[in-house]
Amino acid sequence: MKHSISVCALLLASGAVLPGSDMPSAPEPKPAGRPVARVNGAVLTDRDLLREMYAIFPYARQHNGGFPKAMEPDIRKGAMKMIEFEELVYQEALRRKMTVAPERMNRALADFRKQFNPDQYQQLLGSEFGGSAEVLRNRVRRSLLIEQMLSAEVSARAAISVVEAKVYYDKNPDRFRIPESFALQTISIVPPQNATPAQLQEARKRADDALRRAQATKNYDEFGVLAEKISEDDFRVMMGDHKVVDRAKLPPPVVDAALALKPGQMSGLIHFDQIYTIVRLNAHIAPGLQKFDAVKDALRKELEKKKTEQLRSGLDKKLRANAKVEEL
Repeated sequence: MKHSISVCALLLASGAVLPGSDMPSAPEPKPAGRPVARVNGAVLTDRDLLREMYAIFPYARQHNGGFPKAMEPDIRKGAMKMIEFEELVYQEALRRKMTVAPERMNRALADFRKQFNPDQYQQLLGSEFGGSAEVLRNRVRRSLLIEQMLSAEVSARAAISVVEAKVYYDKNPDRFRIPESFALQTISIVPPQNATPAQLQEARKRADDALRRAQATKNYDEFGVLAEKISEDDFRVMMGDHKVVDRAKLPPPVVDAALALKPGQMSGLIHFDQIYTIVRLNAHIAPGLQKFDAVKDALRKELEKKKTEQLRSGLDKKLRANAKVEEL
């Protein structure tokens, strides 16, 4: 299940595109307000379903509103479960007599209105909310209550403290072991497959020229710009940067060259498999255990995401247990 729900996404159920907006139009499919499900008697329509399908797969807007045929059944199924969940959460918020503070309501309405110019807003009010500001206000209230309920039942309970993250770190040391690795950039000259002797000779000339130019660079950026201009390997579009690579995944000649370098230094021409490569070493990382301080922020986010999913799934199961949900 998704981690959060946007007020705007909940409001714009049909995914309508207004004149002057920079969002591509989505003429198909065309929701007509047909009922697709009932949750304790509350009717959910194809507008609600399509809104959620776009939330799951927003790229459909770039293809005239169409969803990939192979993926559409799963997208539809996931969207149906989510709109049912939203409705169950909303009904539970009402059962608990939760309320929205006036200042929060006014702020949400103002933020929503800011997204449109006056003409767009009036057209939206007519097409999506029957021209009624009260209908819009009720929809805003509904989405804020959903957020409030999820904040109480999920977000507030999903927080992971530094102490909890450290306990996980200590219990799972293998997850944080790092192999000997190298952070490096490359410039490579690659002759054609089944190259002729003349082509191999030409590749060597290009490689010699590349080495001369590489030796004139003084830092990461200069080497990277040169790699973008003349390198013939796939990493040229990333300034030749391979980031951090496990020693075991590098060709032995590259490893041998990297071991002889200090950070900031570059190799001569390395020749293997008919390829000429120049390596710039950015870091040599010894094997060992990542320090907790280096991983704690990412680890807390990972554990919070996992706990959030568990709490949302548990809440969904609990709410469905005593609900009547019918898919039409």
